[in-house]
Amino acid sequence: MAAGLGAEVVVMDINVDRLRHLDELSWGRMITVHSSRHSVGEYVAASDLVIGAVLVAGARAPVLVTEEQVAAMRPGSVIVDIAIDQGGCIATARETTHHDPVYSLHGVLHYCVGNIPGAVPNSSTWALSNATLPYAVALAGGLPAAVASHPELLGGINVARGKVTHKAVADSLGLEYTDPAEVIG
Repeated sequence: MAAGLGAEVVVMDINVDRLRHLDELSWGRMITVHSSRHSVGEYVAASDLVIGAVLVAGARAPVLVTEEQVAAMRPGSVIVDIAIDQGGCIATARETTHHDPVYSLHGVLHYCVGNIPGAVPNSSTWALSNATLPYAVALAGGLPAAVASHPELLGGINVARGKVTHKAVADSLGLEYTDPAEVIG
């Protein structure tokens, strides 16, 4: 949306294939950059708005933006840490609420509301229901059949038959990891 309104939008990721795909979709209206410590620091300092949206399924989000980088931003800049539900990806982020959504630190306005979709519960419930209903119907036929018809479900299985089948969950709990394909087999 921001690119459509004429803003210069930079998207950073470590997945080059995703960046290539985004380049194709945006027809050059966005700048895509491979994420590194150097590139994050360079672009954060020059940005009016930084949106942190890192997700590591089943684990805490890594902190990618340091306090020093935030302090180097121009006064009046804005940070939105969407990853705050997983601990946040910006060092200066602390969770806020819908009732008290912002605070200023180093002259930078921070918006770090947990559960952002909670602001629009009806819309977010409809969207989630529409996205998940096909999977719920498939799961009603049993896990092996559901995974056979929707292989993307395999990555969402955390525990099966008493085994921890999600690597990040196993690592965070100090438990042994078992490949979900072996358990469901």
